[in-house]
Amino acid sequence: MRIATLCGMGFGTSMMLKLFIDDILKAEGIKAEVVPWDLGTFKGQRADIVVAAMDMEMHLRNTTARVVLIRNLVDKAEIKDKVVAAIRQAGGTAGGI
Repeated sequence: MRIATLCGMGFGTSMMLKLFIDDILKAEGIKAEVVPWDLGTFKGQRADIVVAAMDMEMHLRNTTARVVLIRNLVDKAEIKDKVVAAIRQAGGTAGGI
């Protein structure tokens, strides 16, 4: 499973989300690749799940990936709840890829 974290430039928000999600996956025993991207790079890539701030919603309308929008980027509980739910909906499980 590939999870993309997105922001406008691919440095700040996407990297912070990647680090948070890496910690969540490790704690939950879920194996997945987490890749931080900017919007331009993402359009040419494949991902099963995309995690981004709410303000990126309009840029993600045409993606085939499952979209997870985060309201509070420093709320680890919100990120965990939404990302784990998306992984389960996508068929991912603990220990699976």
